[in-house]
Amino acid sequence: MKKDTARNISLTGDLKFTGIRLKEPMQAAAGLLGVKEALRHSFKEMGIVRSMKSLLEMNQEDGFRCPSCAWPVPEHPSKIAEYCENGAKALADEATTQHIGADFFSKHSVEELSLLSDYELNKLGRVIEPMVLRPEKIHYEPIAWQDAYDLISDELHQLKDPNEAIFYTSGRSSNEAAFLYGMFARAFGTNNMPDCSNMCHESSGVALSKTLGIGKGSVKLDDLYGAEVILVVGQNPGTNHPRMLSALEKCKKNGGKIISINPLAETGMVRFKNPQNVSDMLGSGRAIADLHLPVRINEDIALTKLILKKLVALDAKNSNVLDHEFIVEYVDGYDELLKDLERYNIETLQRRTGVSMRKIDKAVQLLAENSNIVICWAMGLTQHKNAVECIQEYVNILLLKGAIGKPFAGTCPVRGHSNVQGDRSVGIMHFVNKGLNHKIQKHLNFDPPTEPGYDTVEAIEAMHEKKAKVFVCLGGNFLMAASDTQYTAEAIQNCNLTVQISTKLNRSHLVTGKTALLLPTFGRSEKDEKNGELQFLTMESSTGKVRQSKGLLQPASEHIKSEPEIIAMLAHTYFRGNHSMNWYALGQDYNLIRSYIDKTVKGFDKTSERSKGFGYYLPNNVRERDFRMLPNGRAQLTLNSLPDHNLKPDELLLMTIRSHDQFNTTIYGLNDRYRGIHNERRVVFMNKEDMEQHSLNKKDVVNLHSEYDGIQRTAEQFLVIPYDIPKGNMAAYFPETNLLVPHNHFADKSQTPISKSIKVTVEKVS
Repeated sequence: MKKDTARNISLTGDLKFTGIRLKEPMQAAAGLLGVKEALRHSFKEMGIVRSMKSLLEMNQEDGFRCPSCAWPVPEHPSKIAEYCENGAKALADEATTQHIGADFFSKHSVEELSLLSDYELNKLGRVIEPMVLRPEKIHYEPIAWQDAYDLISDELHQLKDPNEAIFYTSGRSSNEAAFLYGMFARAFGTNNMPDCSNMCHESSGVALSKTLGIGKGSVKLDDLYGAEVILVVGQNPGTNHPRMLSALEKCKKNGGKIISINPLAETGMVRFKNPQNVSDMLGSGRAIADLHLPVRINEDIALTKLILKKLVALDAKNSNVLDHEFIVEYVDGYDELLKDLERYNIETLQRRTGVSMRKIDKAVQLLAENSNIVICWAMGLTQHKNAVECIQEYVNILLLKGAIGKPFAGTCPVRGHSNVQGDRSVGIMHFVNKGLNHKIQKHLNFDPPTEPGYDTVEAIEAMHEKKAKVFVCLGGNFLMAASDTQYTAEAIQNCNLTVQISTKLNRSHLVTGKTALLLPTFGRSEKDEKNGELQFLTMESSTGKVRQSKGLLQPASEHIKSEPEIIAMLAHTYFRGNHSMNWYALGQDYNLIRSYIDKTVKGFDKTSERSKGFGYYLPNNVRERDFRMLPNGRAQLTLNSLPDHNLKPDELLLMTIRSHDQFNTTIYGLNDRYRGIHNERRVVFMNKEDMEQHSLNKKDVVNLHSEYDGIQRTAEQFLVIPYDIPKGNMAAYFPETNLLVPHNHFADKSQTPISKSIKVTVEKVS
């Protein structure tokens, strides 16, 4: 069991098995069982009346945005159920009637709490008053809000350099909170603003910015409905973005074809029973993927090069396969790409992919015959050493087909958390945006820092090296979300002060700096009233639409505060009311925040008005085929290399995955029913041939080891489960296996963790 030695804190909880039950993987997602599970979970956490009242308002025109994924809301949502099972669980999780406060913490030390699993910690309920953990103490104690602000302010004033403070942001925050937070960090004097994008879609942003000139996707939701072919790559929509299945179903009804590219054949891509359709839900549902390509882990570039070579060969026979008119007018690098493809042998590429040539030829034929193509992807592409190049190679397909900047075609990186894209849009970034800095000077009347700050990897290293002393987290579970759990814990523990602005208890509240603050905040579904007026917040979806969110439930306690107010009061206290921005007023009237956003952030305009109903789209140059900001004013084809993992004879590649009962690091339950796993999380999925080679049987207990730079990392106590996964590959849940991911091995250019291709060995325990 891993320990944080300062307070004898466990990083894993008690490593006990919970009584696994195995069933066959399911063949259809959602349906009546999905509805039943969503309501069961909701009723248990919130009660029947409270559940139905809030579920009917989630994602509605005048309601609140779902607190889970960032999938967009359709123009005409279902009035009964514009939510999915995972969204219902996320709502119930934040709106639970289980609460903990001073009395609870006086009875339970952080050492005792750390022995609980992440699932058990989450089940304790909402934190309902501000708490402080003093140096050398093992019990949180209550603290007044102003005393908490004073404590943070005093620590910040004592720093010798503003860069000794780090301000982390999770994707659950609103545009208003993120904007205030980013502006406070800059006004304080640092660009140390790591965020959860650094751990997930940073690779997408880098790849898309280089090739298309914007770090966001180009499609709108309606584009998926009319697409002729959709590639769903490195993604499991049935669990991670279930409402996306409705869009894929509409595409299918309109005659479109779906190609799934993923090491695992996930249930949601096999068949979908739409809960909004009674005949679907009660019947057999609709097949989603017309073709599944079970590519080996991190062999996407081999697969895409093979597809490109075959498309080019077909085009040589029939020049209508590629869009030459589009290429001539809008694209750079065509001749260089053709020369690069000539270097590769078709048979060698096919062997690397592990996919049959018959299936690959079917995919090529679909792409050759159609030009309205959308490519969707998630962390299965973004978390590899060569993640940026993987994404760029898929963009190459779109550019050769002219499937960019027109209806029913384009890029669709599917963001995980509900406002992670909005956070970046309104200024949460560790790099310097000169245009934003100029507008800050002009409209906010202060000089922002001009040197880049720390991203997530650099922030962890800075804390570990004691270069950073104050760590503030706006939401999230940083310890368990980051790679290299042991190293990250040591880093956090080196801080003088850690601050967590959160709704519920998680392990990041137990592994802390010398002093720790736990500041409770509103959930997305809760009313936020200031001076008798109901405030609203805004978020940005994966497709770049900004819209309002209004809570309707009474807050869990009169002693909790909204994120904007907490940030504003911290800034007001720190500057002692003497700053160009009236921080106190901003914390009381969110229209004032939005007026500043409109003045300083590119694309935002009249947001308080235009975000009503179903909101408005931010500008997107790709939709206009405007590539003026790129070299030669053209979209860029790229030359990308095949990966070389240098695997030793006994090593396999492990990818981390979510279970169906979790969202990011939040564990709702112990079941992964789509994959046939019940009442257990400590499992590792293996190919049967690999099991035989390692002399392993079903449910044998193993430890997993990774070794990078001579350092061995170990994740203990996993049950081996035979599964349909490519030979040489394995899968296991995160955050349990984040222990294995080295902090100093990450994606080139983006520095996302290599969580989807970790070299590991397997040690049989029993």
